[in-house]
Amino acid sequence: MTPGEVTDGAYLLDVREPDEWAAGHAPGAHHLPMMQIPARMADVPTDVDVVVVCRSGGRSGQVVSYLMGNGWDNVRNLDGGMQLWAASGREVVSENGQPAQVL
Repeated sequence: MTPGEVTDGAYLLDVREPDEWAAGHAPGAHHLPMMQIPARMADVPTDVDVVVVCRSGGRSGQVVSYLMGNGWDNVRNLDGGMQLWAASGREVVSENGQPAQVL
């Protein structure tokens, strides 16, 4: 899935590390670091489209495979991750008071 295909109603799940999230993420995204997914799978919705994102698409692809192997059929990987999201002109916001950037 490309950044342009992400709809406003999608649940954007950012699986990057806390420092990456703080530096810049998509508005309205939900943060759940990759290593916390197994313990917090109940936090991942099953009733809406979930788009999983990381920096470039590698970690999020692993999370999508993991969730699909555990019964989720509503998860998709964001190709190119936050790097392509930002390069496509989609909005990026920060949590640390600095200008938003993708680490």
